[in-house]
Amino acid sequence: MIVRKLKDIRKSDKNVKSDGWESARLLLKDDGMGFSFHVTTLYTGAELHMHYQNHLEAVLVLKGKGTIEDLGTGETHELKPGVIYALNNHDKHIVRVEDEILCACAFNPPVTGREVHDETGAYPADTGEEREPALSD
Repeated sequence: MIVRKLKDIRKSDKNVKSDGWESARLLLKDDGMGFSFHVTTLYTGAELHMHYQNHLEAVLVLKGKGTIEDLGTGETHELKPGVIYALNNHDKHIVRVEDEILCACAFNPPVTGREVHDETGAYPADTGEEREPALSD
């Protein structure tokens, strides 16, 4: 059984920060669950261009307000508490944050905990190599 506290993760190297967001990675590849689980904060005013080419992601919005634009279809959807979106086709998208968004996210395959978006908006594929030191090290 795995039991963790969000407040402890936020103080650890499993809390990853990047431009426009911060992600507390509660479950990672090494936990052996087959997915990773994160609590992520998207900062007000952020415009995040993402394209998870190596992962599928589901996101449940818990707090805040914004939009997600599907760049494949041109459709824009409102993000607010209770809305879930799933990037089931490696969808290229833009999240625009009006009021700070708090969300719960699941990734398949699971991330290792080091990932930040690359120049294409993706997390890199897991090569199976040993985990590097945390960003804060």
